[in-house]
Amino acid sequence: MILENTAADDKSKLSKKYSDNVPNEGQSNASTSSYLNGANERDHLLVDLNPQGPPPDFSPYQAEHFEVGYDDVVSHDPHLNSDGEALYRFLLAQSSSCPIYRLHCKGTHTESRTRWVSQRDSHGRTRNVQETYNDTITDFNFCIDIIPGDVDASLSTHDGMPGRTRIVKPVQWTVPDDEPAYRGKMVREYEVEPYSVTAAASSAEEWNESGRRKARRKETKAYDKWVEMRTAHGFPPWVREHDVSSGLLRDPASASISEKDTLKSSKTLRQWADEYCASPKYLKEFVYSKEAYGWNMEQLERAVRATIQSTPYNGTLTVELTPHNTKIYVRPDNKLSRMLSNKWLKFLSIILLIFPFVWLYKRFHPRGGGRWEVCGGAYALKQWVPVESEQDAVAAAAEFSTTPGNSRSTTLDDLPSYEDAADVSVTGSAMPPRNPSSSSSSSSRRFMQTPTGPKKLVGIKEGEWYKSWEGAITRAVIGRYQSDIPLPRNAWSTIQARSLDGYTDAPHVPLVNF
Repeated sequence: MILENTAADDKSKLSKKYSDNVPNEGQSNASTSSYLNGANERDHLLVDLNPQGPPPDFSPYQAEHFEVGYDDVVSHDPHLNSDGEALYRFLLAQSSSCPIYRLHCKGTHTESRTRWVSQRDSHGRTRNVQETYNDTITDFNFCIDIIPGDVDASLSTHDGMPGRTRIVKPVQWTVPDDEPAYRGKMVREYEVEPYSVTAAASSAEEWNESGRRKARRKETKAYDKWVEMRTAHGFPPWVREHDVSSGLLRDPASASISEKDTLKSSKTLRQWADEYCASPKYLKEFVYSKEAYGWNMEQLERAVRATIQSTPYNGTLTVELTPHNTKIYVRPDNKLSRMLSNKWLKFLSIILLIFPFVWLYKRFHPRGGGRWEVCGGAYALKQWVPVESEQDAVAAAAEFSTTPGNSRSTTLDDLPSYEDAADVSVTGSAMPPRNPSSSSSSSSRRFMQTPTGPKKLVGIKEGEWYKSWEGAITRAVIGRYQSDIPLPRNAWSTIQARSLDGYTDAPHVPLVNF
């Protein structure tokens, strides 16, 4: 209180001093200068702790970037190459957009046709000759986008209204130290010896001064094969091959997403960003990978192929899943690095035999190139999460109580185990359920009992999504639809069909076959 009174007295005295010493309009500039000097001698001791206006708005740093290839992001911003915090924030901001899997279906056939062409003989005479040639005809060409969270909108919710897009937050993951990865050089390295190495361990000479060892060709080929299988079956990128091959993890949606399981590197994402920014290499590159998981993409591709062939269609069929928006590249701000990011300039350098020398410089020069591919974000198409709210617990008990053949009331402890629904192994072969009586109904369940407690399914199963699109795919093939724009989603058509009596009880096979 005393301090407030003192400050008020000082301000009043200063105001009186100003009013007494304010120069008139007719006074000279010298008087004005002396007045200002006298007034500012001790004014800096008074600080207004309660400013009238609000603080200035905070605007995050917008790094320069552009898109290349399949909607991948490339940035040559100099601030991202010198500040690890800026690079870390940029990666987190870019990870908010989900990757896209584009299902592309194309059918073609070849027809033999004839045409008349003019030919000139050695005597200069012209004659018409009939020529036979093969022409490739496109029967259909369409695509469908599969986006985490957006696939939920193609199905109806429990209240009968159209589904909505679900916000999918990425799960940050890092490559374990015992797996081969690019950690600052142009070759893949190990931080620690992999657990699969037995008696034929590496010698001490293979470990460099930074405590890393170059991965052998046989090790990289085996790891690439595992990554290909992991992606095809929908397992998240932090899952180990041993856990899948031994049967510890059968369903990708049941993988743990805790930080101790996803962040397996000895360094955090921020520490990797600092290491990249501290590198003096001229053609360095930081790569952040975005992957969608949870669906068996290989099995989904086979289902689409089988549906198209059953229309019937006997032409050359191409069904492929192309990932979009899955890479974020951060590269230095120099002319050579920017040239390599331009596909046309890079192609021109290959034609002019300049690129081989650039590659040799990146590969062998100590200040040449280096790559960091040690982290990324994972986006769940479907995921089993613990049942926490009371509303979910009631819905889980109600779902099991309405199962055919089970009319009694039930609790969460009576839910069927998840092993009853996991009928597909990692090799893609069908596995018999442990409880045959529940196999027909467990595939459509959204609540299961696991060793860690009851869980609910967040997202959409690939079978549910495919059932809503099966009719559209068949109509596109029969109607010879061709477009580069993905097929639009029509949620209301699925809802209207499900409202028909007996729609969900009808068999999946058509009543009339061709």
